[in-house]
Amino acid sequence: ATPNAAHMLALNHVDFGIQAGESIAVMGPSGSGKSTLLHALAGIITPTAGNVMFRGANLARLSDADRTKLRRSAFGFVFQSGQLLPELPAIENIALPMMLGGASYQQATDTAMLWLERLGLRQLAQQRPGEMSGGQMQRIAIARALAAQPAVIFADEPTGALDSETSVQIMNLLQEIAKDKLIIMVTHNPELASKYATRTVRLLDGKIVGDDNPCTESETSAPVTVKVKEHTSMSFATAMSLSLHNLMTK
Repeated sequence: ATPNAAHMLALNHVDFGIQAGESIAVMGPSGSGKSTLLHALAGIITPTAGNVMFRGANLARLSDADRTKLRRSAFGFVFQSGQLLPELPAIENIALPMMLGGASYQQATDTAMLWLERLGLRQLAQQRPGEMSGGQMQRIAIARALAAQPAVIFADEPTGALDSETSVQIMNLLQEIAKDKLIIMVTHNPELASKYATRTVRLLDGKIVGDDNPCTESETSAPVTVKVKEHTSMSFATAMSLSLHNLMTK
């Protein structure tokens, strides 16, 4: 998989299989292609050559609309900064992807509250990101990623902006609540990778130079047709409800 580049390849002949239940740490120096690999696997970018297969479907050949539906229904994302919307309280930050997937405001916020309670964050439900610590924002981001019950969680330096104690708490949380999911995590921290990942893939100059627990062909060869929801846009009524709610709170 090789995204556009004028003089060099961001990823060069990267070829490997992944199976459900793995927790993969992608490591390498800056500029080695870690984030590019993550974005290609998640269908955020389209490779100029090669295939990205998920449940029998080639993400590289899906339309933009179908990749968007797939990201909403099967993928969850946790980024270094959390990337929460500053205008929304925690409960609505968690609920928003579900509403974009067609859930009503009430359904989405009810599910969001269940996740807040599960993670011990109920007291943060109405707080906005500017009122939270870095660790709290990252926990809300994890709740948002998990609320839609994704099959795969992509984490790009999820502890990069946190202190060591909070980083351990975040990794323990991911490990505890995502045992049955596939986690693909970019990290610079070898200690976290060795402790929490079941497999470490190392990149250098866009190539895989190390894989300590590769899948065999038999483990990854059973294709399953990708199924995506037909109604994946927020309804007008839900959008109006969300807008009016935020106007009233302000």
